[in-house]
Amino acid sequence: MSLLHQVLDILIGGLIAGLTHFMLSYAIADPNLPVTIGVILASMYYFSRNPWGASREQGKQWNERIDAMYETILP
Repeated sequence: MSLLHQVLDILIGGLIAGLTHFMLSYAIADPNLPVTIGVILASMYYFSRNPWGASREQGKQWNERIDAMYETILP
């Protein structure tokens, strides 16, 4: 995995965390809980790149799709 793929993973994780916080902050009164949930979801994406909880085979397929998408986006 190249450095650009890792940077894109970090950016996508940041988007996941930010959007989760933004959406949950309207529904949850505690200001820290949406941040915690967002960080957990972003970490799940970044560290496993299989955030859907699928089987190992499905996880490999998703990771191959993500890598193929990265190849079309990144130089």
